Amino acid sequence: MKSTKYLSMLGFLCVASYAISAQAVTLSFNCITNTSATDCGIGEAQLTVDVSDAGSNTVLFEFFNTGSDQSTIAEIYFDNGSSLFEVASIDKAGKVPSQGVSFSVGATPPNLPGGNGISFSADFSMQADNPAPQWGVNFGESVGITFTLASAKTFADVIDELTTGHLRMGLHVTNFTSGGSDSFVNNPVPIPAAVWLFGSGLLGLVGIARRRR
Repeated sequence: MKSTKYLSMLGFLCVASYAISAQAVTLSFNCITNTSATDCGIGEAQLTVDVSDAGSNTVLFEFFNTGSDQSTIAEIYFDNGSSLFEVASIDKAGKVPSQGVSFSVGATPPNLPGGNGISFSADFSMQADNPAPQWGVNFGESVGITFTLASAKTFADVIDELTTGHLRMGLHVTNFTSGGSDSFVNNPVPIPAAVWLFGSGLLGLVGIARRRR
């Protein structure tokens, strides 16, 4: 009886922990073009995206360029092979409207530069309005994109596809101090530690139950 009770409690805590963490995740980016090791390092240190449940069957992707090194997110790409959603709106003001962030749907080029090497195929793209160095996402700024989920899709499906890599986001970053540019792709969502804890805890409880029998 006690082992069953412990198993139930552990399962509940695991599910509760995952449900809370699944409301929003923050992902980092990995450089895929490696034109400049310095520029790649800056991008990997400063670029993140927050993915959150925005309610009413929508998901918000908010891209940040933090830090202090000059760089500009000029184009944003989504490889959404499973057709999870369609764009609903773009927060053109970003987080710092006084500095200016403005994007429009449809990037040039239509696919992430360097993306062919990792089979990245953009289904949706957007680019900073001209001049991109002014209206792109410079350090200290952000831009948000809200998507409407497709029929029968949920926020959990989005997290699942971000975890497996079926849904990917690409950034083309320009205006580095070097004058160069590089492309970045998000790192997958890591498997929650709670899942591993649940698995190891379950094995432990099974062992205890067997010994008692």
